[in-house]
Amino acid sequence: MRSLSVLGATGSIGASTLDVVARHPDRFRIGALAAHRNAAALAALCAKFRPELAVIADPACATELRERLRADGTHCRIESGPQALIEAAAGSHCDTVVAAIVGAAGLESTLAAARAGKRLLLANKEAVVMAGSLLKAALREGGGELLPLDSEHNAVFQCLPHRGGTLAAAGVRRIVLTASGGPFRGRSRSALAAITPDEACAHPNWRMGRKISVDSATLVNKGLEVIEAHHLFEAAPDCIEVVVHPQSLIHSLVEYIDGSLLAQLGQPDMRTAIAYALGWPQRIEAGVATLDLALAARLDFEKPDLDTFRGLALAYAALRAGGSAPIVLNAANEEAVAAFLAGRLPFLAIAETIERCLETAPPLAGNDLATILDADLTARRQAHRIIDTLSSRTPAHS
Repeated sequence: MRSLSVLGATGSIGASTLDVVARHPDRFRIGALAAHRNAAALAALCAKFRPELAVIADPACATELRERLRADGTHCRIESGPQALIEAAAGSHCDTVVAAIVGAAGLESTLAAARAGKRLLLANKEAVVMAGSLLKAALREGGGELLPLDSEHNAVFQCLPHRGGTLAAAGVRRIVLTASGGPFRGRSRSALAAITPDEACAHPNWRMGRKISVDSATLVNKGLEVIEAHHLFEAAPDCIEVVVHPQSLIHSLVEYIDGSLLAQLGQPDMRTAIAYALGWPQRIEAGVATLDLALAARLDFEKPDLDTFRGLALAYAALRAGGSAPIVLNAANEEAVAAFLAGRLPFLAIAETIERCLETAPPLAGNDLATILDADLTARRQAHRIIDTLSSRTPAHS
């Protein structure tokens, strides 16, 4: 029986993970649950899954969590703060960690799980974007393994042989990541000037949190996935392609040198990827409906519009530039998306913020965690200055 720590338990990935876990009580138990500050939701999950450890990242919410668990008669150890997240990832109460904390906040706990030799089920793409080489070194140090939870990278993983070695040795020509195109596919740049946060979060196919929904609408999310694929599969930027596939039924493809193109298809339901990673190398029931190809009927593909959705082009540029550029890309995007969701920044200014930050980013002075975190903080400060300028220039929409 595997024992899991679910970091980001109250988010969409956490909810899907726990849904799959609940279907297999003979295979999985919950050792730890962690959330940012939603004490009510975390307490409800603790009452259901009875973990040894409950972590609330925001210490200001610890008292509420403790009171709710006491009222429910739920007994588990309660910790709070960044160090408690690291303990949830690396402690003896689990052998498998689901890393689903959104954004740079999940970096240190992800690295801790890797160094501790856990099976790491990775949904936190930002950790790879910021510190891909550090993460791989931590995995080698700990002797653990990484299984991607992003539907696209999980699909690539399913389409690759698992004999080790390079992509070239396996006969792989390219990796093709599919993108839905988001809620604004086909619209002109001028039509996006007055987009509201609620419109940007209304994804046509997937149910996701607000930050990742905006990233999908700008195609920055796909750019982050390109950088992630580069690190996870050691693929050169020119060997990673993005194609828009609005039905979201093909989750990604791998092309081989003999002309074969292997695709992984399924419903747009994260439980498929999660169940594959949880059960690997076996496959387990996920609760996902069968994909009826006759009803699906059409599978459409088109090239992404890099002029309108500039976030994807900026991500490719950051990957090729290397150094601090991917860190800056991620930090600037997180701050710009937060400002957009708060009604302070127009939708199109998200990409402009990223571009300006990349233009002024200093070179990376090292590749240790302290240097990476410093580059991240510097980029966020610069993003704040740019956001202040852009928000005063152009009215946003709430």
